[in-house]
Amino acid sequence: MLTLLSAPAQATTPGTSKSVSTPTTSATTVLRGRASWYGSYFQGKRTTSGERYNRFQYTCAHKTLPFGTRLRVTNVKNGKSVVVRVTDRGPFRHQRILDLSEIAAKPLGITECGAATVVAEVVAAATPLGPASTPDNLAALFAADPNPEAAFTTYSVRADADAAEPTEKPALIAASTVTKTEVITATESVDCPAGFLIQAGSFTDAANARTVQARIQSLLPDVKVQVSQYLLDGRQRSRVLVGNFGERPEAEAVRQQLMVWGIGGLVREVALR
Repeated sequence: MLTLLSAPAQATTPGTSKSVSTPTTSATTVLRGRASWYGSYFQGKRTTSGERYNRFQYTCAHKTLPFGTRLRVTNVKNGKSVVVRVTDRGPFRHQRILDLSEIAAKPLGITECGAATVVAEVVAAATPLGPASTPDNLAALFAADPNPEAAFTTYSVRADADAAEPTEKPALIAASTVTKTEVITATESVDCPAGFLIQAGSFTDAANARTVQARIQSLLPDVKVQVSQYLLDGRQRSRVLVGNFGERPEAEAVRQQLMVWGIGGLVREVALR
């Protein structure tokens, strides 16, 4: 991954349709795929850009993006985000799109999982490096992927400055020739979130919980809706739980739809495997 050889700033990634380029002022370049990390073994070694790797700096490796490009990287499992700067080339294994420095991978939970599915947006050069807030439109960016079954994609999303939803159909820039199910190994799931649920209310009266459950089932007949019992201060209460969803953006999208129908809720992470 770390190498003394230079690589062109613009190149075509093997197995992709086009080269990756920086965004125009009216569009955001989005990358979706698996990200991994590298740590102390590479400390002090020279990267492709000429800089020496420092595991305590917010940097990353990407195959083609120009050195210095800043990315807001969000783990779609837990919604955690971090801004990093491209200083190296890679990764070149397992159809992954980014190798993050150790300090950048930790807040995303990637050091524990080994790798994770991320959405990365190209952001302005003045964007501060380090932990960042989750993008408000993460669910929309994730849903905009033109080829969600590919191991990775790069696409351009045109959006209004004040809009949370993309305003035009995304343009595919690059896509893997293999599927994402072919590149996710079982070991990457160890100690990682199993999924997400929406808690659509907590009730002291179980009948009220069943009423909300029935309404959601009528609105979302293909989604699992259950009532879970628990004790709070010695009194039995009932939660209405919607899902399970594999990734946070999916759960957020359904939560937002429930809000349109006047049903509040919050996204909860399912217990670890």
